[in-house]
Order: sequence, then C-alpha cells, then structure tokens
Amino acid sequence: MEAEDTVTAERHADDRMIRGQGTTEAQWTQWPGLYQLNAIAIDDLVPDGCRAVVVAPHPDDEVLSVGGLLARRARDGLPVSVIAVTDGTASHRDSTEWPVERLVRERPSESRLALHCLGVDIEPVRLGLPDGGLQGLEWLLAERLLPLLDRRDVVFTTWRRDGHPDHEATGHACAFAAARTGARLVEVPVWAWHWAQPGDARLPWSRARRFPLDAEVVHRKRCAVQAFRSQLQPDASTGRGPILRDTTVARASRPYEVMFL
Repeated sequence: MEAEDTVTAERHADDRMIRGQGTTEAQWTQWPGLYQLNAIAIDDLVPDGCRAVVVAPHPDDEVLSVGGLLARRARDGLPVSVIAVTDGTASHRDSTEWPVERLVRERPSESRLALHCLGVDIEPVRLGLPDGGLQGLEWLLAERLLPLLDRRDVVFTTWRRDGHPDHEATGHACAFAAARTGARLVEVPVWAWHWAQPGDARLPWSRARRFPLDAEVVHRKRCAVQAFRSQLQPDASTGRGPILRDTTVARASRPYEVMFL
C-alpha cells in the first residue's frame, strides 16, 4: 500500500488527506451503514466460467483489497490471476535498512508467501512499472494489461478515487482495459478507509457491495498480511514507523470485503 508515499498522496488529493493512523476500525465497525450494504454472493461476483484477476499497484494491495476473495476462490478450486503493477521498491525512501536493492528481492517474495497463506499457489505476473510513478503511465499500463485480460474475466483493482496516485492510476488503466476487452471491473477501496469517515459522501455507497468472509478465510487473510514483514516493522535507519499502520492491519480481520460494482 506504500504508506511512505503519504506526502505524495496528500499533494495529489487535498480533500483526501492521509495522516497518522487515520479513521480507526472501531469507528468503522460502529457505523451501521457497513452492515446495511447489500451482500453479494461469490457466484454473482465472479460468475461460473469466469476468472478473477486482481491487479495490484504494489505488493500487499492484492491481500488488503481482496485477500478474502482470493482465499475463497482458491479453496473452491476456481481460477485466479494476480498482476503486480510495481514491485513496491519505493516503500522506504532514504532507508539504509531497506534499500531498493533489498526491496526488489524481498517484496515479491513477501507477496508469494502471502498468496501461499491464502492458498493461492501461483506466480503473479510482474509488469515492473515504477513504484510511485504510475501517474502519467495509465495508457502504458492499460496497453500492458490488454493481452492479459479476457472478456470472461472479472478485474479487481484499487478504486479510481482511492487517494493514492498509484492506486488511482491503476484503477483508471484497469477501467480502460476492461472496457476494451469486455471484462467486468470491480473497484476496491484501500486508502479510502484511512482518510474517509463513516458515511462519507465522497464514497459511492450506492455502488458498494459487501462480500462476506467465513472464519477460515478471515484467518487466512490475517496470516497473509503478516507475510509483509518489510511493511510491518519500524525502520531504525530513518526513525519511521511501520508502513502498514495498526488501523490497516486491523481491517484485515473484517468478516467481509467492500467493493464498488
């Protein structure tokens, strides 16, 4: 999710500022609106004969957004694909503990381990685009996605108004590629849970659906988040705290995932 790009995200969207720990999970869970969202069954979300394709701006976004969906599909023996847009090498700017040379090895490895925790034993397709530099590359990304998608695919990616420049660029590219190929697009908020407030009118609640997760799937998702070791530890060389904040980790325990259809 690249919390180190907070400053960039703040400049990108002044009305969606990312600060501190953000809106707590307790605040979200106390809001009745989440439980009033229409639930969607897995067969309606990804119809029979279709493939779930997750397009992640950074390693960890695939789990934070739809880790539960991936675990459920894997358990049911249904096809999935994960496309890694970047390798997340800009997550620790100016760090001597986590330099780019280390991150380029560690972050894809963490992603593979996380997917294994979900029961998804596949190698993501890695596009190798620049972390923190996807703005302006939407058309290039869309062109790279076109041969990887099919009209029977359901494409899950980050919401086009999520607040993080890479997340928004990826969402726009996926929207274009899905329209060109006839695939179905599903957008998932990741950063929005941080900067938004319960009932926030900036989120398209009328498009929101709640995908329920059972206890086993929730456990797998929590374990998968813990695989991102580089993002969960403070950085002694810069004095910065963990990239994935407590509020973000807490959201991985939700018994549902929220998606915009």
